[in-house]
Amino acid sequence: MDNFYPPALTLAGMKKIRWGILGCGRIAGKFVADLLLLPDAELMAVGSRSLDKAEAFARENGFRKAHGSYEALVADPEVDIVYIASPHSHHHEHTLLCLQHNKAVLCEKAFAIHAGQAADMIRLAREKKLFLMEALWTRFLPHYQLVMEWLKEGRLGTIRSMQVNFGFRPMEPVPQRLFDPALGGGTLLDIGIYNVFMVHSVLGWPDEIQAVMTPSETGVDEQLAIQFRYRNGALAQMLSTFRSDLATEADIAGDQGRLRLHNRFYEPSTSIDFFPGRMDTKKTIAFHREPGWGYQFQARHVHECLRNGLTESPVMPLDLTLELMRLMDEIRRIAGIRYPVDEQMPG
Repeated sequence: MDNFYPPALTLAGMKKIRWGILGCGRIAGKFVADLLLLPDAELMAVGSRSLDKAEAFARENGFRKAHGSYEALVADPEVDIVYIASPHSHHHEHTLLCLQHNKAVLCEKAFAIHAGQAADMIRLAREKKLFLMEALWTRFLPHYQLVMEWLKEGRLGTIRSMQVNFGFRPMEPVPQRLFDPALGGGTLLDIGIYNVFMVHSVLGWPDEIQAVMTPSETGVDEQLAIQFRYRNGALAQMLSTFRSDLATEADIAGDQGRLRLHNRFYEPSTSIDFFPGRMDTKKTIAFHREPGWGYQFQARHVHECLRNGLTESPVMPLDLTLELMRLMDEIRRIAGIRYPVDEQMPG
């Protein structure tokens, strides 16, 4: 068994980054818990449409201030950057609000509902020279970084196929956002984005897309099967579902070896399996697991970008975010997944 330890980051003597949190849901709580692991992060303010909710979240998590509106949060002069944790149906509106008030932004995935919205957000950030990044946390995790390094080195040979699955049965009470078309419900923008992101990371934009979905009662995708085909013969199959509990694994197979990312491939992993050559041999690569949920990796990177005066991340650039949104738009078009806001989509 091999062990992989991420490089240490030195932060001695640096001014703290003052965070504002827009939205008080479950994902916000996890992200804030990981910010507490960073010695140069300061929990400055939280904003909600309900002052009572903002105050409760602030007390529970140790924020200095609570605001009863998003407008008050983004107008706070002591906030350096805002983490947007609202439903993705509101990311366009809330990101523009932050940028218009000259705040740097880390916006939770999915970045937007469609590429037209994403292009608006990116355009304003670039015009105002403000930092903006999609919070696709998997890209910053140690096991993902090692996989990308091995692929670049050619350890698997030419990639021939991928299989990526993500599925679970929602617990009662089922969150409204999962099935509401007005909130961008369905599996693709909630969990299927991880499948698409992983395949795109390895194989790039496909030459042919096939997609079919099982609609829920509200019309959004309760189950979605996607296949990408490439000119070199490579195939990728992806399944996302709210109908059953899946292993949530990713298999990357080349003509010289295979990698299996298991135990919820999109989260921090304690190990991945490497099959060099034939299937009768397996090597396990173990990873040092830091405390926390794993959001601290992307938060550290955001701090580095801000300290270096960057307005875009070199690891999660805005052009990549826009390309992923365009790819998901095409998947939705083929599968017949529509949202009310699509009427505003260009083309």
